[in-house]
Amino acid sequence: MNAPEIMSWNDPVHAEIPKIRDGELGALYYGQRRSGDFFDFVRCGSERILLGLFDVAGKLEQARPVMVAVQRKFRMLAAELLEDHSTNEMEAMAELWIRLNREVIDAAGGVRQCSAFIGCYNEHLKIISYVNAGHTPGLVKDGKQISELAATALPLGLFSHAVPEPGMVALGPCHSMLLVSRGVVEAGRRGEDFGLEGAKQYLRDVDFQSAHETCVGILSRVQQFMGTAPTHNDVTAVCLLCS
Repeated sequence: MNAPEIMSWNDPVHAEIPKIRDGELGALYYGQRRSGDFFDFVRCGSERILLGLFDVAGKLEQARPVMVAVQRKFRMLAAELLEDHSTNEMEAMAELWIRLNREVIDAAGGVRQCSAFIGCYNEHLKIISYVNAGHTPGLVKDGKQISELAATALPLGLFSHAVPEPGMVALGPCHSMLLVSRGVVEAGRRGEDFGLEGAKQYLRDVDFQSAHETCVGILSRVQQFMGTAPTHNDVTAVCLLCS
């Protein structure tokens, strides 16, 4: 699991997972990329972390140019939109979606769907301002209660003048947020999908003190469900754990 990925000059840059105050971030993919999934993190000033989980439609060779362009724009806009501590984070997330949407269209030379979950975590307030652009819902665990961070916008790359509706969620002590790729929920066995309910049940069953362990566990649960290595699609997880 998480085998080293062979990178080239036109691959997305490897994402370094930043340390956060009173918590932990983790991210993991199974094996090597097969299609357009990638995650990224950028620290913006002393109190903000910008995170993203993206899924560009198409096989890896088709998706790669869009992946590279989106990551570059994501990192550039992180500094431009969020390093000023007075910036309104909800407004910044809306602007981020709008400009990433244009970048996908430009990089693809037309329509190319890219579902994404992009969020800004404020370490001081323990609040995530986010846009779910047609992505698998984020899951927030509070004790045994699991809530969904459902889609708030269309996927990137479809319409040039669409407008997102950012959301916000507060995280308390021992709360966690788990993001999983479509490859997780679409993992199948004998005509049955693992589904979002499988991810929810996993969160109910476990109580890890580590974001990395949470990511390892969900990918292991998918493999157990399938009874084989999940090679049907990219299988990726990102976790934010508050202590």
